[in-house]
Amino acid sequence: MSANRTGRRIKKERTLRKTTSNLDVLFIQFRAIKKSEGRAEGTIEQYENNYGFFIEFFDRHRIERSIKEINREVLQKYIVYMQDEWVKFEGHGFKKEEHMTKGLAPATINTRLKTLRVFFKTLYDEGLIENNPMWGIKNVRELEEEIVILDEDELRLLFAAPNQRNYADFRDYVLMNVLLDGMMRISEALGLREENFDLEGRVLYIPAAIAKNRKARSVPIDFGTAKILNELIIENKADFDSDFIFLANYGERLTRDHFRKRLAEYAREVGIKKRVHPHLFRHTAATMYLESGGDIRHLQILLGHSDLRMVMRYTHLSGKSLTA
Repeated sequence: MSANRTGRRIKKERTLRKTTSNLDVLFIQFRAIKKSEGRAEGTIEQYENNYGFFIEFFDRHRIERSIKEINREVLQKYIVYMQDEWVKFEGHGFKKEEHMTKGLAPATINTRLKTLRVFFKTLYDEGLIENNPMWGIKNVRELEEEIVILDEDELRLLFAAPNQRNYADFRDYVLMNVLLDGMMRISEALGLREENFDLEGRVLYIPAAIAKNRKARSVPIDFGTAKILNELIIENKADFDSDFIFLANYGERLTRDHFRKRLAEYAREVGIKKRVHPHLFRHTAATMYLESGGDIRHLQILLGHSDLRMVMRYTHLSGKSLTA
């Protein structure tokens, strides 16, 4: 052994894998990594959508789709673009000018930034890029707003809106009942299959694969909800070859965007002024549960939250529920 050899060479630089600077190729690699880690389909879809918004910014500003073009200044410009320049319904031929509002909500901006953080950190950890450009990029400030819920009259009007003689309307009516009764997320409801429904036990089983926190849970439902859910499944079997419960008219799986639009149309038809969206059922059901004297820790289990603080922030707590 050489007398000069005193120890192993100190490694200071990272070993980079041979890769490309093209953002689209890097995103394909990122998506494959996340799929191999078992990320939920809804999470992968959110990554894809938020990456699309990021690339739209690049294309509009004629920036090359290359990792070499991304730095702190570009990312800050992207945030300003989302705050001040992005226009809702821009280029939509059937929307009035007053509907084309500028700027995204802070929560939406932060959701898109979260995807970029996961994207670039994964690439960096895998040795696919030299630096993580999201280091030091902060979220925009979010104002804590009171959670909006539907009152009893609004619920009655909304549930009366679908024409149950029509398949799509009946499906929407069933989905609305499942969201309110089961307090589940729209992604969880749309991921339900026939095997996840126990008619006799009146229970919906949410597998870990479609749960946001990747933990399976069972959700009890009322007799009426179980009954119409079973009716929908029977109708599906007669016309479609799919084991998903909530399907579009041609048998493909119903998407959250499609249902969200239909839900907003029902709200307009019956004159509800609040912004009605799928998650509103979850907020409303949680609040109703607490106001009727339900236990907050049991609510935590029903909602599928790992952290009790999320339940406290999630629900619109009334004085009645706090003293229960």
